[in-house]
Amino acid sequence: MSEIGVREARARLPQLLKRVEAGERFVITRHERPVAELIPYRGVDRDQVRTAIESLREFRESHSLGGLAIRELIGEGRRY
Repeated sequence: MSEIGVREARARLPQLLKRVEAGERFVITRHERPVAELIPYRGVDRDQVRTAIESLREFRESHSLGGLAIRELIGEGRRY
């Protein structure tokens, strides 16, 4: 991943965007400290999101805390 200063990034943004479209990644720095990443956009895979949500629901339904509430567990933990 290449590093580029803020001023240079501002001056060369169109060229940087073309390179990012081709798959390159850049770290934008200010005073040699990283402040941002310029990376290719990845779209959201809605099927993957739906699958993850459904998996979480199934997990929640198949696991229990033995009748305890989360608040009770937090309270127990704070005693010690």
